[in-house]
Amino acid sequence: MIISAFAFTFLNVFVKLLDRFEVPQIIFFRSIGSLFFTTGFLLQNKISPLGNQRKLLLARAIAGLLSMGLFFAALKHLQMGSAVSLRYIAPIFAMFFALIFLKEKIKKIQWLFISIAFLGILLMKGFDDAMSPLGLLLILSSALFSGFVFILIRKIGSGDNPVVVVHYFMFIAALISGILSIAYWKTPVGVEWFYLICLGFFGYAGQLFMTKAFQTEQMNTIAPFKYLEVIFTMSLGFIWLDEKYTLMSLIGIFLVLLGLTLNTLLKKGTN
Repeated sequence: MIISAFAFTFLNVFVKLLDRFEVPQIIFFRSIGSLFFTTGFLLQNKISPLGNQRKLLLARAIAGLLSMGLFFAALKHLQMGSAVSLRYIAPIFAMFFALIFLKEKIKKIQWLFISIAFLGILLMKGFDDAMSPLGLLLILSSALFSGFVFILIRKIGSGDNPVVVVHYFMFIAALISGILSIAYWKTPVGVEWFYLICLGFFGYAGQLFMTKAFQTEQMNTIAPFKYLEVIFTMSLGFIWLDEKYTLMSLIGIFLVLLGLTLNTLLKKGTN
């Protein structure tokens, strides 16, 4: 999950740098790039791309497409660090869904630790002067669908190869976004081609390792580690995009790390 968070961080940066492109075209290049890797892997290992649990795979692909599209749209209205921070209330949605659909138990003290991390995100969000109502609506909607994706991946479990899961998602995303991007198409120039290629590479790496993580560990243990993308993204935003952070934002980062660490230590101690 840590590798996944690091890969998604670079994906976020390149999406932000491609601000002049419309969301469907960004999704299209991100999906086509990832399909290059997934198709090669499946052919080399003689694995059928159709999968075994096709209804679940289709549902995961649609939920993932909605979450990704809403997130990319939110990046046009919010600073990168704030957008990623708010999206990571997704594990909170995921834990709630896990209680209902997967019957996974969450200790009461774990809710306290997750609340500490969530408070940190609220502090980081609350001190962003660039926050827009539309951006807030888009990112919260993205988080909701992202939480549902976590549950669907867990339901798929080990019944399908993780690359098949990613391939399904990318194929559906490329198909739908490709059709939608026709009306908004802008031909890339210069370094934009490199940025668009990187979308596929880092997107594939992020999806692959996230899928592997959720297939091999309980939801309520692994989901909070996606919060690390907040830290990675804010760091790169500061270095690369000259995003500034207040003292309260830094306190928020500390609370996120504290909540994650306490939750991890609790789980390790009970195994």
